[in-house]
Amino acid sequence: MTTLLRVDASIRVDGSVSRALADSAEATWQAEHPDGVVVRRDLGKHPIPSDVWPAVISANMGLDGGPDADRAETAEAVALAKELSSELKNADAVLLAVPLYNYGISQHVKTWIDLLLTDTDLVSGPGPVQGKPIIFTLARGGGYGAGTPREGWDHATPYLERVFGDMFGMDVRQAVAELTLAPVTPAMAELIDQSKVSEEEAHSSAKEHAADVARTLTETAA
Repeated sequence: MTTLLRVDASIRVDGSVSRALADSAEATWQAEHPDGVVVRRDLGKHPIPSDVWPAVISANMGLDGGPDADRAETAEAVALAKELSSELKNADAVLLAVPLYNYGISQHVKTWIDLLLTDTDLVSGPGPVQGKPIIFTLARGGGYGAGTPREGWDHATPYLERVFGDMFGMDVRQAVAELTLAPVTPAMAELIDQSKVSEEEAHSSAKEHAADVARTLTETAA
């Protein structure tokens, strides 16, 4: 039985492009693995408290946890960090749906990643997720491609590639929709058609990546 870890990050539910792209990828994956398990972590709807990471770092450094109440909270933080890393390690494939916020990743995504990085097994290669497939479904409100006025302003994608590709050694695939704010931004009205094309192509990419990952997992298990 295969396991897909799906992590959503958009603070929107209805109308979220990154979630919609992930839906396309998940449906394709499940068509190949109808008996598979999908483990869900929704950082947008249920963000991790920002004080969890400092608590885990303090515990790892052997710092005094203070009063018993504080020590209990530290223990809970450490347990959560282990749970998050276990979700990643136990998954056969990962689906990460992330929108671009303020030219980077949001605080709640950064907190999740920071907690993963407290697990030294993940960053000392070859680690337990080395070679595992991860699909990014990314939504960007504007245009950030080569030759655009804001080329290089996307600070989220390179960071995600650095962590999951370079540090964790995972097999990174991407489905990217740009200009997603065009339909709701009057100043971008002339870009609506381009935004629709970009989104359609991103859905196709998400399905193609998911199908390829699913087939690979099936062949590996055979």
